[in-house]
Amino acid sequence: MSVLFFALCAAKRSSSPVIETIVQVMKTKLITRAGYVLLQQELNKLWREDRPETTRKVSWAASLGDRSENADYQYNKKRLREIDRRVRYLRKILEELKIVDYGPQQEGKVFFGAWVSLNNDDNETLRFRIVGPEEIYGRNDFSSIDSPISRACLKKSVDDEVVVKTPTGEKIWYISDIQYEQ
Repeated sequence: MSVLFFALCAAKRSSSPVIETIVQVMKTKLITRAGYVLLQQELNKLWREDRPETTRKVSWAASLGDRSENADYQYNKKRLREIDRRVRYLRKILEELKIVDYGPQQEGKVFFGAWVSLNNDDNETLRFRIVGPEEIYGRNDFSSIDSPISRACLKKSVDDEVVVKTPTGEKIWYISDIQYEQ
């Protein structure tokens, strides 16, 4: 049985902060339409281009003979395992994800998919888009909906105060702009 199962059982029996820890570990299964399309494109590229090419390389390297000292064989076999692992993950996650599209009722408040601009008293500015956890990799201007700053911004309007709890203490920001891609 998994550690998560035992942690949930322990949390039910006592009023410990275990539930908060588990909720932080679990990812929200939401994604924007653009993020979903990117994951589908990655899956298609891996399955239709990268995997067949790597399989050909493994076959060629295996035909050369002694596999124990064949660097091409070992490297491409490892690469093939990485591709297969990522393909399995993408297929599983694409089934579980829920696409969230823009709706006119979101206008004026911060919800999933919003571009948010924040300012603080030190004249620092932050601008980010609230997206699903699968979309943040490789992007400095995206923030996961599970992050503390995104959670603090949800359901707020322009000029509202946002209090973000950080390891160094609470930070206060003010929402200066909210935009949605339509």
